[in-house]
Amino acid sequence: MNTANSERQSWMSTLARTSASELQQLLDQLPEQPAYNLPRPVETGLCMVRGRISADGSPFNLGEMTLTRCVVQLEESKSTTGVAYVMGRDKKQAELAALIDALLLNERLSPEAIAPLQNAIDEKRQSRAEHVASTKVDFFTMVRGED
Repeated sequence: MNTANSERQSWMSTLARTSASELQQLLDQLPEQPAYNLPRPVETGLCMVRGRISADGSPFNLGEMTLTRCVVQLEESKSTTGVAYVMGRDKKQAELAALIDALLLNERLSPEAIAPLQNAIDEKRQSRAEHVASTKVDFFTMVRGED
């Protein structure tokens, strides 16, 4: 996998996990709002989620998840198309994530612009992990002296 693809995967993952209000705040920082159109309407549907029993176990269908997809085309560059897939039904989040993806591809935004969004996701994950760790219960068995 080349570096450009892995970098795009990284920012698309960040955008998909960021709320619509945070994405809008990022866009509000731009000097001028980009003009864009939607080649097809934002769509909400289902996708199958697969799981495995262990790392080498055979895959199984866990269930279906709601997913929203959006494709955005910048007016200034018809060849630049941004895409977003987000969990849930938030069409605005999908549209804003696709727009930011297009701006990143067109280099109107630098990947460093979304670093604070990834930091916020990491902080939430760390906070949740600390909360879960604080509720951990260790069970142990005491050996009785009886045979």
